[in-house]
Amino acid sequence: MRKITDYCRSGCAFLMSILLITSCNNAKQETTTSTLTDTTAAMLQLPPGFAATIVADSLGALRHLAVNKKGDIYVKLSVLKNGKGIYFLSDTNGDGKIDKSTGFGNYPGTGIRIIGNELYASSNTSVYKYELNDKGEVVDTGRAETIVQGLIDKGRDNAKAITLDANNHLYVAIGSYDETCTDAAGHGVLNCPLLDSVGGIWQFSTNKLAQSYADAVHYAKGLKNVVGLDWNKATNTLFATQHGRGGLHDKFPKLYTPEQDKALPAETLYELNRGDNAGWPYVYYDPFQHKKIVAPEYGGDGKKSVDDKYIDPVAVFPAHLGPNDLLFYTGSMFPEKYKNGAFIVFHSQSQPLKKGYLVAFVPFKDGKPAGEWEIFADNFTGVDLSNPNGSYQHRPIGIAQGPDGALYVADDLKGTIFKITYSGDKK
Repeated sequence: MRKITDYCRSGCAFLMSILLITSCNNAKQETTTSTLTDTTAAMLQLPPGFAATIVADSLGALRHLAVNKKGDIYVKLSVLKNGKGIYFLSDTNGDGKIDKSTGFGNYPGTGIRIIGNELYASSNTSVYKYELNDKGEVVDTGRAETIVQGLIDKGRDNAKAITLDANNHLYVAIGSYDETCTDAAGHGVLNCPLLDSVGGIWQFSTNKLAQSYADAVHYAKGLKNVVGLDWNKATNTLFATQHGRGGLHDKFPKLYTPEQDKALPAETLYELNRGDNAGWPYVYYDPFQHKKIVAPEYGGDGKKSVDDKYIDPVAVFPAHLGPNDLLFYTGSMFPEKYKNGAFIVFHSQSQPLKKGYLVAFVPFKDGKPAGEWEIFADNFTGVDLSNPNGSYQHRPIGIAQGPDGALYVADDLKGTIFKITYSGDKK
């Protein structure tokens, strides 16, 4: 696990049955008129040998994305564009730029994944499945099977990140709309009832329709808001990134200074097995003390800790960075150090470090983090975060791997998709 004192060593150095979605029956096809500029992509700061290009832009409020076997892209939108919440993007002339897009799905949302000949996509309450043909294209965009329905959505932290394993299991992250599970007086509620429906990961079958909470395995709990979720094929286990809580100084000014509020708690990466509990809302992880601290709503004083009751994160990151997607790299384009390592997309910034809106990399060895996390792709904003001047250009939000091993990064500010490739010496 990386210590807080290590942050600046690498970070600052460069730091119901079958549902017919009737409004989808006429998928809208568009020929894109792009304002693509690779000079904009060139502003990204990447390790030596890596380069970025822009393959699509002006797509709307993008979230997660998936790439099929041909290199075509499916991307989710959090706000409908022309009444559609999924766009299928293709490069028809082979010039490396998207020139055709097809919108379908009348629901906004976050999660989207491909496994085999199936595409899974989530709204804020449900998960749908589409059949793909041998080319990786949706057979009928107007026909979606409802795999999961009735999930909690109260407007806050309502994104439903999804991932799948190789054994017909679908995992859905459900965030909590209440940050600390407190009563009207602000006191923590023991045996928090919210944990029955939010603040964790639920496992469903991919072979059963119209499932609800009653059909699911409550796979892991104690996770306030997970948006980054991926199945690690090397370890055959589930990993998740959690958004940490906030408001420590505002709610408890006698216990926490404004500076501590900016630096606590750590953002965290967990390896999850069935039955695990990461401790929310009762504890948070303090990267300075390197331990789980009892939350002040539950009698904590900023120092009182809990040792073995809840699982530890496998890696920690500066507070408030906003980890919004997670990908374990399985390609062969990148150098060996990246194989089976974790890429994490951060959608906010650390105030103390003046760093954020970046893609980080966590090296793995023998299924565990090995060495310090590092900044892989930076400067999406095009602004010096230590002395900001001017409007942000891009904010990374989602990440996917292409069939050639390239990475695709979605931006939710201008609706841009970047492609990151490697052409250097792999040795």
